[in-house]
Amino acid sequence: MSIMQERHKKEGVGSLANPEKHSNQDFQQLKQYCLVRGVRYIDEMFPPDHNSIGDGLLSPDDMGRVVWLRPAKMVRNPDFIVDGISRFDFGQGIVGDCWFLASIGALTFQKHILEQVVPLKQSFKDDYCGIFHFRFWRFGRWVDVVIDDKLPTVDGKLIFVHSKTPNEFWPALMEKAYAKVCGSYADMNLGTPSEAMMDFTGGVHITFKLTDAPPNLWDLLFRAAKSKSLMGCNTPQGETSANTVAPNGLVRGHAYTVTGVRQIMRQGRPVNLIRLFNPWGQGEWKGGWSDTSSMWQTVSPDERKMCLSVKEDGEFWMTMEDFCQHFTDVTICCLCPDFLDGNSEGHWTPSFYDGRWVAGTTAGGCMNFPDSFWTNPQYRVKIEGLDRDCSETQGDNNMLVSLMQKPDKRNRHLVKSLHIGINIFEVPAQFKGQRGKFPASFFNTNVPVAQSKNYLNARTVVLFSRLKPGEYLIVPSSFKPNETASFILSILSKVKSQIHENSNDQDMEDIPKPTPTHNKEDMDNKQTLFRQYSDQFEEVDAEQLQRTLNETLLQGNAKKTQGFSLESCRSMVALMDTSITGKLNCAEFMCLWRKVTMYKDIFFRSDVDRSGMLSLSQLRNSIMATGIRLSDNLLNLIALRYGGSSGNISLESFISLVLRMDRMAKIFRQLNDGGTISLRDNEWMYITMYA
Repeated sequence: MSIMQERHKKEGVGSLANPEKHSNQDFQQLKQYCLVRGVRYIDEMFPPDHNSIGDGLLSPDDMGRVVWLRPAKMVRNPDFIVDGISRFDFGQGIVGDCWFLASIGALTFQKHILEQVVPLKQSFKDDYCGIFHFRFWRFGRWVDVVIDDKLPTVDGKLIFVHSKTPNEFWPALMEKAYAKVCGSYADMNLGTPSEAMMDFTGGVHITFKLTDAPPNLWDLLFRAAKSKSLMGCNTPQGETSANTVAPNGLVRGHAYTVTGVRQIMRQGRPVNLIRLFNPWGQGEWKGGWSDTSSMWQTVSPDERKMCLSVKEDGEFWMTMEDFCQHFTDVTICCLCPDFLDGNSEGHWTPSFYDGRWVAGTTAGGCMNFPDSFWTNPQYRVKIEGLDRDCSETQGDNNMLVSLMQKPDKRNRHLVKSLHIGINIFEVPAQFKGQRGKFPASFFNTNVPVAQSKNYLNARTVVLFSRLKPGEYLIVPSSFKPNETASFILSILSKVKSQIHENSNDQDMEDIPKPTPTHNKEDMDNKQTLFRQYSDQFEEVDAEQLQRTLNETLLQGNAKKTQGFSLESCRSMVALMDTSITGKLNCAEFMCLWRKVTMYKDIFFRSDVDRSGMLSLSQLRNSIMATGIRLSDNLLNLIALRYGGSSGNISLESFISLVLRMDRMAKIFRQLNDGGTISLRDNEWMYITMYA
């Protein structure tokens, strides 16, 4: 599936123009099926029942009162959209998804982005059959999400997000589609605006802590408001997790939308104002520059008319100073971070990489763990020159690195987030010829030129830096070693650069390879051994090979090993059996014996603690010592396949896996044409079933 997903990605599947089908549901096919048969659609993948609502939102009594109704059963003449889409269309329900609704509020300002998420040509009139769809960007790919229009109600009223216009249903249907990708409505409880805003745009986000805000934050917000950006913010948590309302009118532990940034003149002096929106659709700030503040009488009538709207609609103005005092952070989400330097030409070049930390192999932890940090995935960056608008004397950042964790669970609340961070190292001259992963010695003698301030338990962390021309190494990691997780690394460069994953470019020249002996005495010994265990036809089958290996190869090491299983010996025979007889002749046996004795020597040289097992951290060098090129992805698969629950590799497993890699590589080299092979289905089965 991973291989096919990568191929589909290269073919454009998962792009906005060709989104992936969530749960393999094709909207057009399902709609046509319902129209032809004259039925209303019911989504079996997100059915109208208590599982889709989830646990913890409703009491058992309230859950028993829930009735799933189609809009036509709630109101007369339901509509998808009434008089356009606006942030004032909706109010929050009982689920704590203010972060999601605040992001929708920001989305309504960017019509071109909104139309990507909400296909507007949907209706309860023409060709209606109870099916709708929405698009979200989920961890590196756009997905098209199909739902039915059955919505949870109590006493005929929606219990989650609802429109202020009773017959408008796009907000409720969009919330249901997002609940489906999260796992349930309950899985939407608690979050940050950055999460939803990224899922609406597929872009990058920058979050500024207001207690440590950059001095030019106002300018950044002002430029972001003029660009195609979405902005949201959060208030600090109160004494409890409940969304209580403070005396100043702000809701504690709540997400808001930034809907305006404006500088006005008051008595000849400039005042920087921020306009905010409460996704509840009501409840506003009561301090300076609120709807009823007398300060509005100190500005010109034109500015007052342009800015002030005295309505209980959840939207209000406040000064930049009050904003920084009463809110904890502000997030800007955009496709391209042009607002950072005021350039609107869109000259940042993005690169995206799927990666994975696997316990024991590529999950090295942070730099506090020098023995394992080097095993983390590494990405090589070569910056060839500075941008024409970014001279040596300027202080502009020219590299944005974003690290996003990918969930391994379908339900959002079950996802285990790690503390993650990014380190960037400059590659000195003596290491520029290095190919493959940089060893521990590099990190023991070099310090990062840029790094995350802290390792954060967040879905995404971002690192901005200014890098001069040269070569660099980007190392994403979790804080602790041996924590398994997947991630997406996004690198946006404002300068001309070359980027590639470092682990897939191994240099084998400096790796000492054992040389099998081929002297006459050794050959005679192998032939004698073969005759001792072969049958009357001078052939060795799997059972005879098992006896040979266990009685001869493991001699003196029997206490540290369980011996070769019959199944592993059958696999070895199949891999070496060029005549397809199910047995090995003398030449085949001697070729196999040379390899297994060589692999045995490598194993025991790598087993420094003499435990009779290789740890996964020792596995990489052991395999490379056999002369086999090894990427991080392949190493991770080997660890899963051969490591077992203990994470350790036995001698038998090591010999089996290296022999398999050696022989399958030989098969590919024999069949490949220009680096690829083409097989019919029967040919594919022929190779895979006897290997």
